[in-house]
Amino acid sequence: MNPAQTNSLTLATIDHLRSFAPFDRMEREHLAWLVQHLSIGYYAMNEVILSPETGVSPHFFIIRQGVVQGEQDVVRTQDDTAWLELHEGECFPLGALLSKRAVAGTYRARQDVFCYELPVEHFHELIRLSPPFQDFCTRRIASLLEQSKQIIQAQYAQSSSEQQSLSSSLSAIIRREPVTCAPETAIREVLAIMHSLGIGSMVAVEDGRPVGIFTLHDVLNRVVLAQLNLDQAIIGIMSTRLITLPPQAFAYEAALEMAKHGFRHVLVAEHGKLVGIISEKDLFSLQRVGLHQVSSAIRSAGSVEALKQSASDIRQLAHNMMAQGVAAEQLTQFISTLNDLLTVQVIELECATSPLCAGFCWIALGSEGRFEQTLNTDQDNGIIFATPEGMTPDQVREQLLPVARRINEALDACGFPLCQGNIMASNPQWCLSIEEWKETFANWINRGDPDALLNAAVFFDFRPLFGAQALADDLRQWLTRKAGGNPRFLHQMAANALRNRPPLGLVRDFVVGDEHTLDLKLNGITPFVDAARILSLAGGVIQTNTVQRLHLVAPRLKIPKSEVEAWIEAFQFIQLLRLRLQHLRHQEDGSPGNQADPDSLNDLDRRILKEAFRQARKLQSRLALDYQL
Repeated sequence: MNPAQTNSLTLATIDHLRSFAPFDRMEREHLAWLVQHLSIGYYAMNEVILSPETGVSPHFFIIRQGVVQGEQDVVRTQDDTAWLELHEGECFPLGALLSKRAVAGTYRARQDVFCYELPVEHFHELIRLSPPFQDFCTRRIASLLEQSKQIIQAQYAQSSSEQQSLSSSLSAIIRREPVTCAPETAIREVLAIMHSLGIGSMVAVEDGRPVGIFTLHDVLNRVVLAQLNLDQAIIGIMSTRLITLPPQAFAYEAALEMAKHGFRHVLVAEHGKLVGIISEKDLFSLQRVGLHQVSSAIRSAGSVEALKQSASDIRQLAHNMMAQGVAAEQLTQFISTLNDLLTVQVIELECATSPLCAGFCWIALGSEGRFEQTLNTDQDNGIIFATPEGMTPDQVREQLLPVARRINEALDACGFPLCQGNIMASNPQWCLSIEEWKETFANWINRGDPDALLNAAVFFDFRPLFGAQALADDLRQWLTRKAGGNPRFLHQMAANALRNRPPLGLVRDFVVGDEHTLDLKLNGITPFVDAARILSLAGGVIQTNTVQRLHLVAPRLKIPKSEVEAWIEAFQFIQLLRLRLQHLRHQEDGSPGNQADPDSLNDLDRRILKEAFRQARKLQSRLALDYQL
């Protein structure tokens, strides 16, 4: 082949590879270096390309044409445990090459396959040469997910180009040094300073530590209407209930604190010393999200009718944040937090005339209990109550059920449909004394039959929402000890969880339903949620959020950090895909759901979804090994 033909072939190969990750992000000189060291391999249909018997793979393979199937008959290791299907542009075996070991499964040509082959010594050299290639090889799903997020951001560029990210650290948002005063400074002087500087707040400090805050919002009620002497000390009218966060905290954390407590400002302090002030305007003036307006409207609502509009505003707010590229974990926390506020306001309105409200705890179950609500959610709730002396549980229940029924109906009116399975506080089965809850949970743990395991998957994710939180805390501590100390029950939960396999296909990329769709909730999210619940019970973790459970249980069960991070990234991608799908469906016909047609996804999202399902398989393989299933 003459030099001109060689150069032409090199350019054509570079152009072909640039259509796929991570080659689309590599420097051209590094991509040219790669191409110069490639050879072409051909494999006939059903021919084995790599197997455990091969030993350490002599090559890094990039599929040029055809389909390669990864087969795994039995679980051998925590890596490459699931069979998979690889297509044009995908590469293998990354994990085995990085750890310099044989592959755990068999890679076989499902049809005639052509592969670019890079000798293993050049593979390791390319990792040293190209940071994007190294990042992809060591953080495969995270790297792909970042690309997907960038594509989403590009799609929304017109609406979000001027908007700051809620993932920004507070230190990046602070606009200037905080303006402060001594606690004994006169009100008159403080107002004059605020006016001259055009600022909306003043913080009193002692030795650099914040002790109080005064805002323009306070002037009318605390100064003008109160007809105060302007020469008195400012500390006397300041709010001393301060919310502080470190500079490393994220903007969305500040927004959550504002929403929870109804504040307009959060103080930024490092080692107790004030370093800045973040206002609602700082967070949302560019984003035009209106979180404070929504949370304030919820708190001030005096009727269910008023709350109906707030419920609609929550959904609209979630859609706006989705369009702005807010991350899935943050968005589900925002949705859950605002839904919490609305639920609490409904409860307070309905309990205003009930003398028993001080003696019970309203608990959130399911996705709300995990802080993982999306745009499509119904009600899952219950009641724990303490039985007063001289009364029976049935007597208490008789008085609480009418109140619970009004609350459930009010939430339904606000757009949170009644649970079709009747898992609601108005159902006598789920309005129980603390002793009855323990008896019910103990019965499920002792039985371990399908119904008990199904109930455990919903009810074990409870968290307190309103009322006597100590009752829920008591039940949580009891449950963690009871379930965590019962290996047989954990084994039964694991066996049940493994029946729900991620929909990876042997013939196609995915196993789809009758309408050619995937259920991203049942087959995508649930495997991660179920596994995290079992691991958290085994590890004594009391948190209910899936991501928190995985983070906290990893060191207790000696799970490598890299494995856990890959599971979390996969889980969050599927959540993000669900939210995007629900957002688009709402815009189209107002009917969000969890069914996705894989053919409607772009190539990158299909690839990431495949990898996310593979990570779910790896997590399930961890359960299978732990419980010998």
